[in-house]
Amino acid sequence: MGEVLNTTGWSALLMGLFTVSAATGALRKPGIWQKLVQEVEESPALQMVSGLLELFAGATIYLLNPWVPTDLVACIMKTLGGLMMIEALAVVGFSDIYFHFWLKNLSHMHKGWASVTFVVGLGLTVLGMVRLA
Repeated sequence: MGEVLNTTGWSALLMGLFTVSAATGALRKPGIWQKLVQEVEESPALQMVSGLLELFAGATIYLLNPWVPTDLVACIMKTLGGLMMIEALAVVGFSDIYFHFWLKNLSHMHKGWASVTFVVGLGLTVLGMVRLA
């Protein structure tokens, strides 16, 4: 019988690696996230495309991870997938408010956000690796 794909482990690992990489880029190039948010704020096409991509990614993560209260990693991943879907809907429906909030926060707390993102990504990476081991 074939081995079952560990979707929770893989989704945690891949999301963690992506998050660590994004945070590393932001720490290496201060202001890059603020520029990214400004570009998306100014383009309705980028708002729609980024919202759709995040909705797709969030739905995939949400649907592939079961809610099993005794499985902390699966619950974390399912929650993150759900939050991604909510954020995607906010990006598409309330972009003026949403991006204004982030532009204001990223200008003063860029290093803090990037550092927190790095730690969260590192945690997801470790959880995913342990799950796959």
